[in-house]
Amino acid sequence: MNNTHKMLQELTRIPSEGRNPASENIDIMTTAEVLNLINAQDNLVASAVKQAIPQITKAVDAAVICFNKGGRLIYIGAGTSGRLGVLDAVECRPTFSVSDNMVIGLIAGGESALIHAVEGAEDDLLAAQKDLNDIGFNSKDMLIGVAASGRTPYVIGALNYANTIKAKTACIVCNPEAPLIPISSIGICTSVGPEVLTGSTRMKSGTAQKLILNMISTASMIKLGKTYKNLMVDVNASNAKLVARAIRIVMQATECSEQEAIKALSDAKNNAKLAILKLLLNSDVTTCETLLSNNQGFLRKALHQEP
Repeated sequence: MNNTHKMLQELTRIPSEGRNPASENIDIMTTAEVLNLINAQDNLVASAVKQAIPQITKAVDAAVICFNKGGRLIYIGAGTSGRLGVLDAVECRPTFSVSDNMVIGLIAGGESALIHAVEGAEDDLLAAQKDLNDIGFNSKDMLIGVAASGRTPYVIGALNYANTIKAKTACIVCNPEAPLIPISSIGICTSVGPEVLTGSTRMKSGTAQKLILNMISTASMIKLGKTYKNLMVDVNASNAKLVARAIRIVMQATECSEQEAIKALSDAKNNAKLAILKLLLNSDVTTCETLLSNNQGFLRKALHQEP
């Protein structure tokens, strides 16, 4: 059996590669009908993700353990899946003021693959190990393979290598028979069904992956004390919009005036969390820094240990 025939047989067993009966006549629908159909199919994604919450929970808890041990969270994928992982990773620094090394996204074919298709990159079983070695991947880290079909060779190679060094592993797939599931410590599968355009997994499958990546990074950062109530108190005020957001966050957390928030942020060297604690305790910056340090950065805990 040649490789092409084998691949054709594999595709017939992957739900996301099936033909969707609801969209068989999409090419003769009106624009509004096309958009309503896509929207109706998109509405199925959230419920599919909900079914996977027990596995997503395990992934978040595992990531937090790795972070607390000095490890990192690494996403790895090809094509759309790889791009979504990179997108989620790069958003962590401005949102939560973490280092660029704490959450990393790797894509088959390297950075150029973010904007250009790199032919054959996803089929390279060995390239993933090199890419992981290039970032110093080790047993403290957690690796999450992202692949709609769950059969991408590049991602399989990555997970197999991670297992050899005893790193924690997980996968995000849309195929219950995905080869990635049995080689992952945690298998996250969302059954979103066939796409509106047959095989176009950038659609429902990609949406499911984006939702899950959002959940993993956001929930793990919450568990690390990066929020106070539902406020992003560790926001990195690196541009005009984020400076304004930091001011607003301080105002929302303390019910202070705009000028009081600006003054507190100035005293706290633009650290919103520190500014909030200073205002709520009516204390000095040094004392508040000590309180946060003693409580691993958790603002709510620091508030209950007043000096």
